[in-house]
Amino acid sequence: MGRAVNVGANGWLLARILRAPGDAATLDAASWTALIAIARAEQMIGTLAWRLHGTTMPPAVARILADARASAEHGRTLALWEAEAARRALAPLGVPVVLLKGTAFVAAGLMAGQGRSIGDLDILVPRASLDVVERALLANGWEWVKPDAYDDAYYRRWMHELPPLIHRDRDRMIDVHHTILPLTARITPDAEGLLADAVPLRAEDKGGLAMLSRTDVIVHAAAHLFADGDLAGGMRNLWDVHCLIEEFDAEGLVERAEHHGLGDAVGRALRLAAALYGDGATLSPGDRLCLRRITARDGWGRATRPWTRLAFYLRSHWLRMPPAMLARHLWTKWRKQGG
Repeated sequence: MGRAVNVGANGWLLARILRAPGDAATLDAASWTALIAIARAEQMIGTLAWRLHGTTMPPAVARILADARASAEHGRTLALWEAEAARRALAPLGVPVVLLKGTAFVAAGLMAGQGRSIGDLDILVPRASLDVVERALLANGWEWVKPDAYDDAYYRRWMHELPPLIHRDRDRMIDVHHTILPLTARITPDAEGLLADAVPLRAEDKGGLAMLSRTDVIVHAAAHLFADGDLAGGMRNLWDVHCLIEEFDAEGLVERAEHHGLGDAVGRALRLAAALYGDGATLSPGDRLCLRRITARDGWGRATRPWTRLAFYLRSHWLRMPPAMLARHLWTKWRKQGG
């Protein structure tokens, strides 16, 4: 299947090398500079370093990527320790605690976690347990990132997570989710089903940490990218999808996606992941517009295509809440910022 894409000094360059690491041998100095800058901007320098490990490259590039591998390994250690700290704090509650996103990938030893940049610790717990989970975290050293009455009330009433918390000693953030999309969104995934089908990270540890099932983890990646966001971080997110599809048997994925109301989002994620990192796909005009947004970088890693980015930013807010509520929310935030 033909790709019909522009592989130059933009996100397509990074996708090309991740897809076919052997192509790095054809890069000149300017292309190496662009590749590293774009990978850093997309928070994929560790992933690139992992993919190119053992291949021939200029000595200066080899040093940069060696540092990136070491940094990614350090980040992995920190992420796993933070997950263990959360487990210890929440274990006495006896509630399910499901790791999400990058921490889940590294904890499970998945291909998607190799070299992956990991920021906050994201967990999923039952909505009915939010109060006790919140109290336990506050009692164990976490505190609110930015106490604000409006933001606090907005998160608690409308969002899919508590306001973000940060540990006062380790300076690490935790996002406590009770579902995977805001309550204002037009789509309502089955949060109870996500928890019920989650699998323990260790077979012998039935009361510890878990991760989403092999199908739900892909559904969540698609939901995060297409139903909840403005496609920022799309290259990394679609690499996650690509790796998960490569590693897991995708049987039942379509049915599970439809069950959560996310069939369209998952279908698009599969097509775009195949276009970027796989064997290609037949793309719709909407798919191509998404790829235009996702690959919007120049050879210095700077964001490009500002009107496309703005359109997707507005789209993300439109998907999150009804028009009247969106207008009130944006007006309130504008006034709070001194507008």
